[in-house]
Amino acid sequence: MAARIRKGDTVVVISGAAKGRRGEVLSVLPRAQRAVVQGVNVAKRHTKPRGVGQPGGIIEQEASIHLSNLMLIDGKTDKPTRVGFRVLEDGRKVRVAKATGNVIEG
Repeated sequence: MAARIRKGDTVVVISGAAKGRRGEVLSVLPRAQRAVVQGVNVAKRHTKPRGVGQPGGIIEQEASIHLSNLMLIDGKTDKPTRVGFRVLEDGRKVRVAKATGNVIEG
């Protein structure tokens, strides 16, 4: 199945504790239907020192968020939109913004 949200996309969180926050998708976990978004769902992890050059302490790290809680931002209108698919004349399958019909690059 084609991915509606991909690495490098700008998304907005539409539900949950981080509702309304925007960020860039750092990675997508398709089997778990989750994505890691920059600056969203930040968790604190307590780590032990591991050898020279790796100090211990509390590290803030982004945790994954379910894809159903994310909505893609259309690059041309800068607004959230649902995503559809269209096959072009040359045979390529591309993502399309449902709100405007614009082809989403990437």
